[in-house]
Amino acid sequence: MKYLALIYSEEQDPSTVDPQEWEGLMAAYNRFTQEIQASGVSLGAEALQPTSTATTVRVREGKTMTTDGPFAETREALGGYYIFQCQDLDEAIDWAAKLPGSWRGSVELRPIMEFSPEQQQVGLG
Repeated sequence: MKYLALIYSEEQDPSTVDPQEWEGLMAAYNRFTQEIQASGVSLGAEALQPTSTATTVRVREGKTMTTDGPFAETREALGGYYIFQCQDLDEAIDWAAKLPGSWRGSVELRPIMEFSPEQQQVGLG
C-alpha cells in the first residue's frame, strides 16, 4: 500500500538557526533519504518552500480567488513529504518514526487511494 508521509514542524528561518544544528538536521534527512531509497520503500520526496510563498486558491460561484499564504494559520506548517510503498500501516509507522521531522514536529500518514483501471477511465483517478 502507498502512504503519504506529511511532515509538519514549527517553521523557522534557516538563517536564525544555529548553523551546526541546521547542518545536523540536513545530514539526518540525507541519511534517512539514502536509507529509504536503498530499501526500495521510497516512491518520492520533496521539501517545500516556506508558507510565506504559498498561494491559496478557491473558486466560488465560478470566480477564482487567490490569497497569499497558507489556508490556515498554525504553529506547525507542512514542510515536505515522502511517499512510501509499504506492506501495511505498521511498516509505514516504522519509517515515519525514523523521519527527523517526527523528532520535534509530527508526521501524518495518509493512505493513498488507488483506483482500478475502470475507475480511471471514468475520471475517478
